[in-house]
Amino acid sequence: MNRLRQRDFWDATIARAVWTLCETFLAVVGTAKVIDDVNWDYVIAATVFSALLSIAKSVVAGVPEVSE
Repeated sequence: MNRLRQRDFWDATIARAVWTLCETFLAVVGTAKVIDDVNWDYVIAATVFSALLSIAKSVVAGVPEVSE
């Protein structure tokens, strides 16, 4: 748990979460556009949830960009 105190860890974790958020946003909006109906509540919920899951995964499993 020492990694939770490292700035490098949090920089990498936030970068991964933002990347995941953007990927999810594009995937959900792209899929919804094909169906021709974008439910923005769903888009926001899915993107925020994916970012939170990314942060949780980084805290539990670590990030390969930062050594222990």
